[in-house]
Amino acid sequence: MNKILVIGPAWVGDMVMAQSLFQILKANAPLTAIDVLAPDWTRPLLDRMPEVQKAHAMPIGHGVLDLRRRYQLAQGLKSEGYTQAIVLPNSWKSALIPWWATIPKRTGFLGECRFGLLNDYRILNKKKLSRMIDRFAALAIEKNAPLPYPVPHPRLEVHVDSVHAAITKFSLAMDLEGPILALCPGAEFGASKRWPEQYYAEVALAKLKEGWAVWLFGSKKDEAQALAIQIATGERCRDFTGKTNLSEAIDLMSLVRLVVTNDSGLMHIAAALQKPVVAVYGSTDPGFTPPLGANAHIVRLSLPCSPCFKRECPLQHHQCMQALLPERVLSAIHSMGH
Repeated sequence: MNKILVIGPAWVGDMVMAQSLFQILKANAPLTAIDVLAPDWTRPLLDRMPEVQKAHAMPIGHGVLDLRRRYQLAQGLKSEGYTQAIVLPNSWKSALIPWWATIPKRTGFLGECRFGLLNDYRILNKKKLSRMIDRFAALAIEKNAPLPYPVPHPRLEVHVDSVHAAITKFSLAMDLEGPILALCPGAEFGASKRWPEQYYAEVALAKLKEGWAVWLFGSKKDEAQALAIQIATGERCRDFTGKTNLSEAIDLMSLVRLVVTNDSGLMHIAAALQKPVVAVYGSTDPGFTPPLGANAHIVRLSLPCSPCFKRECPLQHHQCMQALLPERVLSAIHSMGH
C-alpha cells in the first residue's frame, strides 16, 4: 500500500486547493494513505477532507529556516514508512524534510536548486499549468501524464454537530429565519487585494433593506475593515472577525446563502462549501486562483496595470478596486438570482 506524505502550503486558500491533489491520489489508488505536514492552524481544513488520514503539525513558522528542527522532525517521520513525499511549496527548505527522512520517492517542481532533494522532479510549464490546482494535480500523477479532466474541485465536509454548537455559542437562531449574506472584507496577503470597506457597506445596506442578515467574516487582522462596515451600517451586521476560530468560521459559512469576498482564503473556503460566491479581483489573477465553485461570479475591471501581484498598489491609486463600484457587485448578485 502506498503511504504518501504531502508537504502542505502555508496559506488557507492554497491548502483548500490542495484537496484536488488528495482527491486525484485517492481516485487513482483508493487504498493510498495520505498524511499532510502543515502548520497546525490548517488542521480544521484537513479534518474536513476525508482523503486525509493524519495531519502532522509543522512547528517551524513560514519563512523560518531552522535546519536543526527540520532535521529532528525528519528523523521522527522515518518510522512512518512513507513510500512517497509530494512537496507543494517551491522553496528549497520545504524539500529538506522528505530528503532527511529518506522517503524513497520525492516529488515536486524543481525550483530553488532542489535537484537531488527531489528525485521525481517536474519542470513547471506555467502556460500549460495555468491554474494553481492544475499544478497541484500534476504532482498527483506520473511525470508527463495528462491531467484528469476535469480536475476535481475542493469539497469540504460539514459536521452537523459542530455547526449546531456554533449556532448555540453565537446565539444565531433568529438570523437563520431568513437569507444570510456573508461579507469577507479582509485579505491576508495585503491591502491591494481589499475592496474598499465603504463599498462592502453599500452592498450590506442593500441586502439589509431586502430583509437579509449580514455576517462579517475574517481574522483579527480584519477587525478594522469590519468596524468600518459596522459604523456605515449602524452596527446592523453580525461581526465575527477575530471572534471565531477557523473551524467555527467554516461551520458558520456553511449556513449562509451568498458570499461576497476579496480573493482570499475565505473565498476558497466558501467555494469549497459550494456557496454562491461573488469574488472581487484587482491586483491578482482569477485565471490563476479562481473560486472553484459551480456558482461563482468574478467581478473585476481588468485595468492595464492589473494584475500586479503586489501587496500594496505600486502606483498608489488602487484604481483596480477604487473604481470598481458597488453597483457592479450588486448587479452580479442580482444576475445570480439573489
